[in-house]
Amino acid sequence: MYIRSIDKYSHTFPNPNTAHETGILCYGGDLNPNRVIKAYLSGIFPWYNENDPILWWSPNPRCILELDEFKISKSLRKTIEKEIYEIKFNADFENVIKNCQNAPRNSDKTWLNDEMINCYIKLHKMGFAHSFESYLDGKLVGGGYGINIGDIFCGESMFSLENDASKVALHALVKRLKKNDFNFIDCQIPSEHILSLGAKTIPRNEFLIHVQNSLNNPKEF
Repeated sequence: MYIRSIDKYSHTFPNPNTAHETGILCYGGDLNPNRVIKAYLSGIFPWYNENDPILWWSPNPRCILELDEFKISKSLRKTIEKEIYEIKFNADFENVIKNCQNAPRNSDKTWLNDEMINCYIKLHKMGFAHSFESYLDGKLVGGGYGINIGDIFCGESMFSLENDASKVALHALVKRLKKNDFNFIDCQIPSEHILSLGAKTIPRNEFLIHVQNSLNNPKEF
């Protein structure tokens, strides 16, 4: 299937159901925050290597984490019960995303580049992007960030500098989202790590229906 380009001056995207089998829907445009939010509201997200054009994705299947299906291992439960980490939300978004950039799996900065970071910092200031954070002795040691659309939290990336720090922060995020009547966390593309925490895949068309329904059911983060 031909992968289309999009106009830099238009925020219109192709139908996400027409994405290539790899999940790529189109390429080009820019990371104007308004365009990026329009993408998320359509079930689309940007993900690309630093020296490549911006790629916009709508994978099939889509990976999600139902809030009631989050798996807490025995070791993680012990860490949570010890209350080693102090949990905060939106206290230091910029440092969270920069730590995500420098996480071992992202150390080559292939996708979470400075352009992406600047975009999500702007989205945070606009009230769309949020961070969840773990602190040890006052130092940020784990957490992640994502985008809030309707009643869905679109998870982007996490990092951990101490044992279970990101998982404890994720557990706190799940509790917060449940309390505020969110539906699920969008995990985008499945990985062994996120599947081990209870995530699953659903057909793209089903996910897109959830996205459209979420817009009529907005929740406060």
